Order: sequence, then C-alpha cells, then structure tokens
Amino acid sequence: MQATLIMEGIMRLKNVFFMAPLLIAAAAFADESAVTVYNNNLAAVRSMRPMEINAGTGEVKFADVAAQMDPTSVHFKSLTAPGKVAILEQNFEYDLVSAEKILEKYIDQTVQLFDKEGKMFEGRLLSSSDDVVLEKRDGEIQSVSRASILNINFPKLPSGLITRPTLVWMLSSDKGGKHDMEVSYLTAGIGWHAEYVAVLDKDDKKMDLSAWVSVDNKSGATYADAKIKLVAGDVNRVSDAVPTAYLRRAMTVESFSADEKQFAEKSFFEYHLYTLQRPATLKNNQIKQISLFPSASVPVKKIYKYDGQTNPKKVSVAMEFLNSKAQGLGLALPAGKVRVYKQDDDKSQEFVGEDRMDHTPKEEKVRLSIGNAFDVAAERKEKEMRALSQRSRQTTVEIKIRNHKDSDIEVLAVERLWDDWEIVKSNFKHAKKDSTTAEFVIPVAKGAEAVLEFTAVTKW
Repeated sequence: MQATLIMEGIMRLKNVFFMAPLLIAAAAFADESAVTVYNNNLAAVRSMRPMEINAGTGEVKFADVAAQMDPTSVHFKSLTAPGKVAILEQNFEYDLVSAEKILEKYIDQTVQLFDKEGKMFEGRLLSSSDDVVLEKRDGEIQSVSRASILNINFPKLPSGLITRPTLVWMLSSDKGGKHDMEVSYLTAGIGWHAEYVAVLDKDDKKMDLSAWVSVDNKSGATYADAKIKLVAGDVNRVSDAVPTAYLRRAMTVESFSADEKQFAEKSFFEYHLYTLQRPATLKNNQIKQISLFPSASVPVKKIYKYDGQTNPKKVSVAMEFLNSKAQGLGLALPAGKVRVYKQDDDKSQEFVGEDRMDHTPKEEKVRLSIGNAFDVAAERKEKEMRALSQRSRQTTVEIKIRNHKDSDIEVLAVERLWDDWEIVKSNFKHAKKDSTTAEFVIPVAKGAEAVLEFTAVTKW
C-alpha cells in the first residue's frame, strides 16, 4: 500500500521526465533484431539500428537492452564503416527510476509531501527507510507516516537514474555521421521448452501428435518483430547466475493453418536449430506459445511392463513409437513434456497420463510411461536361494501375472541380476538386455493367470 501511494505521487510529478537527459544516439526501438533462445535460460540477442556518431572520441548511449544481459558478452561493430569505430570504455546502466530510488537520491534535499487530506509537509529529507523524516525550516523534526502520503513533489529527476537499461560507450570513430550499428550480447531471463499433445485412437494403435514451443521472456526487454531461432541441445555453460524473482507474465498463443510453414529445422553444430519463418514480438514478462509442427498420425505400441524388484504389485503401461518419416514423423524432436489423451465414446478427450521426452533424433524410438494398469495384477517372490560354492549361488524366482481385462495382453517382465549371471532354467524365453538386465515376454490371456519361473546362477 505504501509503495502504491508513493508511486501515485511519482506519477503526478510536474515536468520531471521532460527535464531528464535525453538519450542522444539511440532510437526508441530497434530497426531490426534477432533472438536465438536456448533451453537453459539463455538467449543471444542481435540488434541493428542507425546511430549518429561524431568523428573522434565521444559518449554514445544505446538504450533498451535486456536488464539481465551479460555486459561482458557485448560485441559491437559499425556495418557502415567496419573497423573504423571502436569502444574505449563501456558502462552498463541499470539503476532504473522507482519511487524508492528517487527518495533515496533526495536525502538532505527539500521535498514536499501531501497527505490524503491535501495537507502539505515541506522540509529537508532526513530518512525514508520507514516513515519519512523531515527537518523543517525552523529546525523542528517531523515524521510523516508513509501510509498517509498521497503525493510527493520533487524539483527534478535526480541524476544517475534512467528509465531503461542502457549501455553507455566511450567511442573512438574515424568517420562521423550516420552509422548502421550491430550490437549483440548474451542475456539470462529467456528460455524455451517444448510441450507435446498426443491423442490415442480407440484401439490404442495410432496416436495424433502435435507440438508447441513456449518461449518465456523475463529478460527485462521487449524484442519487436524479431527473427526468432530456438536451439535444442545440451549447450555447456559456466554458470554463475543469480536467482531472479518470480514475475507474473502474460501468455499468448499463436497457431497457424495446415498450409503455413511455421519453423524450419536443421542441424547446427551438435545441436538442432528451429527458425521461425516470420517475425514475431517477444514482450517482456510474457510467455509466447507457437505451434512447432502440424499434427502427425503415428503408429504406437502399448507395452505392459512389470519390474517386481522396484514395484512388486504394479504393472506399468507405456506407449512406444518410432520417430521415422515412414511412420509419419521423422523430425528432430526437442525435449519436452508429452501429455497423452484418449477420446471417449462421447467424443471428449480424457487425460490418461504424461511423461517427459528427451531430445530425440530421427529413426529413434520413444517410450512414454503413462501410468499403472488397473486391471493387471502381479506378484514376485524368490522361491529358493542356495549357495553352490563360496563364490556362486542359485536363485529361483516366481512371477505371477493376472489379467482381468477383456482382451489378451503381453507383459514385459524385467529382472535385474548382478555379477556374472546365467539363467539356467525358465518356462519362458528371455533376452539379455544388458549386463544387468534380463527381459521376459509373457502372454496372458484375458481373465487368466500366467506364471513365470526361472532359475539363475550367479558367480563372483
């Protein structure tokens, strides 16, 4: 409440901002900008705008940069006269105007306060940390409650405060006049991630898959009509980032017709690059959602999996598909959350589960864990364990799976074994998945029970 009242007073200042120093060499907006956004709260910003520069040495201000920029990453050049303009010194000014900062700047100076009844208090400002403390002309000390302050008058805007984050350069130029300048830098506060929506058909044999990208901009700058690129991949960084406060952000959604090309995708170094095929504006404190590709119909396989050593009572369910062109996809899929729905008889889409997908190249399988099967029960027990020698033992395991569904199923039973192991006896075939994993495929008829029994010998 106090800050709101003081801000109302700031908004009523007379001629303050008209008396503020003008930014003499930067336009209020970028003529052209490009933003490349990474997965890990990082963006590379490139801004090109015309600037008037005098020959020789002088100060130039470049406004509207990101508040969370890394000033050590700034790269600057004149496109009009390459190699003829150099930065001798750079300052990053981000001490922005606020009610609190103006009060702090006016310590030991005369101010006028007005309360809700219109009564004026005038004096030399001694303190503004809690209540406002004034020294009147006769030397009397007066404390005014911040809650009662409606308006504050200051003679002018204090020096050293700016309205927008600004780079201040000391430039040396061999050529005066208008220059087309290109400035690039890295900034924190921008990131992106992918979100997928999958809709299963009635028989769980096909899945319609669509994708959105969400670009979250809280960098402290707006990028108008920018060329936007997204980089998918694990980019190594040396991180010393400072946590930032959470800000409320608006969300916008942009869709497109089936005939409109949205993103162009290509390999770039060891990553994948997605370039939006039209300019778009990234507003500060905004989450923008853009469709990544049109919905694709993909064959899927339902997999029932039982891992009795991890979850002895539950059989999990997963949906698996191949990311190939022949199967309807064949795209470099960026990592993201996949929400899976299924259409009910009344045509409504019901949520059935979600999983997180890693970066997936073409021709690779994707397996999504959806949840646990309600109508499939299982149990595991070790029937026998005995030593064969001082460095070997034999274990017999029994797994029972009961299918209460109205259709036959297959269950993938997973067993983890250690050291040097061998399955010497089993009533179902097994596959050695890796050095510690054996897998069994167990058919279970509807309304029936299937029992797996195997014996393994382990040596160490």
